[in-house]
Amino acid sequence: MWIQRRAFLKWLGAGAALAAAPSWLRAAAGEGPARAGRPNIVYILADDLGYGDVRCLNPGGKIPTPHLDRLAAQGVIFTEAHSGSAVCTPTRYGILTGRYSWRSSLRSGVLGGDSPPLIAPGRLTAPALLKQHGYATGCIGKWHLGMDFARGSGDAKGSRRFDYAKPIANGPTARGFDYYFGISASLDMPPFAFIENDRFTAALDTEKQWIRKGPAARDFEAVDVLPALARKAVEYIESGAPQARAGTPLFLYLALASPHTPIVPAAEWQGKSGLNPYGDFVMQTDAAVGEVMKALDRAGLADNTLLVFTSDNGCSPAAKVQELEGKGHYPSYHFRGYKADIWEGGHHVPFLARWPGRIRPGSRSDQLTCLTDLMATCADLLGVKLPDDAGEDSVSMLPALLGTAAGPLREAAVHHSISGKFSIRQGRWKLELCPGSGGWSSPKDPEALAQGLPPVQLYDMAGDVGEKVNVHAKNPEVASRLLALLEKYVADGRSTPGAPQKNDGPVDIWKKGADKAAKKGKAKKSDRAMGDESSVTRETGGRPGAAGQGTRRAE
Repeated sequence: MWIQRRAFLKWLGAGAALAAAPSWLRAAAGEGPARAGRPNIVYILADDLGYGDVRCLNPGGKIPTPHLDRLAAQGVIFTEAHSGSAVCTPTRYGILTGRYSWRSSLRSGVLGGDSPPLIAPGRLTAPALLKQHGYATGCIGKWHLGMDFARGSGDAKGSRRFDYAKPIANGPTARGFDYYFGISASLDMPPFAFIENDRFTAALDTEKQWIRKGPAARDFEAVDVLPALARKAVEYIESGAPQARAGTPLFLYLALASPHTPIVPAAEWQGKSGLNPYGDFVMQTDAAVGEVMKALDRAGLADNTLLVFTSDNGCSPAAKVQELEGKGHYPSYHFRGYKADIWEGGHHVPFLARWPGRIRPGSRSDQLTCLTDLMATCADLLGVKLPDDAGEDSVSMLPALLGTAAGPLREAAVHHSISGKFSIRQGRWKLELCPGSGGWSSPKDPEALAQGLPPVQLYDMAGDVGEKVNVHAKNPEVASRLLALLEKYVADGRSTPGAPQKNDGPVDIWKKGADKAAKKGKAKKSDRAMGDESSVTRETGGRPGAAGQGTRRAE
């Protein structure tokens, strides 16, 4: 724990000693240049990267990640960071809004590439908040939060149902960003083309397939996406540097589409890991982070930039995890499960942060945090209070980042699986309201019930981080307390102090309706968005590395 300002000054005893102290120590005392201005913020979000895929978090890992390791050495490692969901869209919703996605219309699964927007027009987002206070805001990469394509001349399901030549409405530039470049959703979801601001950069006059088939630009190839996003991020930093140095800080949300499927490492990276294509793709992703770090150095912005790296959920089984584990590499580290699951492997994510002069190099934090915490952290950096109807599930991480937190910052964190199953974590205890994984790992919930497993799981994470021993029967009072807290969070429309808010619809924490529908082989339409769990399974169930396979030209 860092020294509080008064005790620190007394300990040093004199201003001369303060001047001789390291910059991060001077900043802790409220001194130094970092106090004068607002920091630039660069928030890098990997796609389906496991906690154990980062070498500094998993000493036994087999994938070199030198740039992420350097970032950690220069800043802080959060060992208890969690995504708001075990899959893509809901986590991204939480990052930008500070609100759990299960409060929205999306209560399971993910959106598709042509889904309508999930973030309501009037909802405050983190970039909009920063923009209100003088930041230039840019989003580069995978959006996956929906946008409105102009209607075409075809029927509702035909290939011409959208007119991709017309401007796109309600995308990133309508949700707080000044600039956007990227793809509408996951790299295996059509349309396959780049978007800049509110238009596609090329005509979608052909059809291609990466797991899914759909409209595409002729020159769009999945293997080119990661290099293109890294290049655009560097350009954004370089172009914004003069304004940032002059007093208009920048916020860059860089949402990489890797190492999600299709797993397509560039030719120069193939075989580098000695494991499989996924390992190669992780190495290339690490290198992209290194390019951003170098750009900040060249632009003279590194010293006043809060740089964050994290992942939207755990590693997908499509990485061929059994093959990786057979070679001694464990993408989920010592956690149970993978992407989509309610177990730790689904949502326990890497989180590294650097802010020279403010964050102590080589530090670690065991604070329980959630990716929904960006909104409140931005407000804290700005010195403003969020309105009651914004950031309902966001808690400022700033005290943990600066090392000044005197105790737990979060009362608890709520976890959510792909099928909409709930879990709540408080201190050492984690309650899961499902009998199995709640996702793709075995046993899935129907399997678990067939095996006679209890409908509820309770784990003591202090001694059982692998979630191996269900202690619900021995600690019913703990389970009851956590259940009551979760019910309160749902009823209040928020998990933070403030006026109660409304959820966007009924929230069923036991998912009884979904379970009944699943038994009948159906899915509730209100819970589907892009599709039900089976369709979302196709998001990671195809052939990794199949870029360009089956590509054909439109007639």
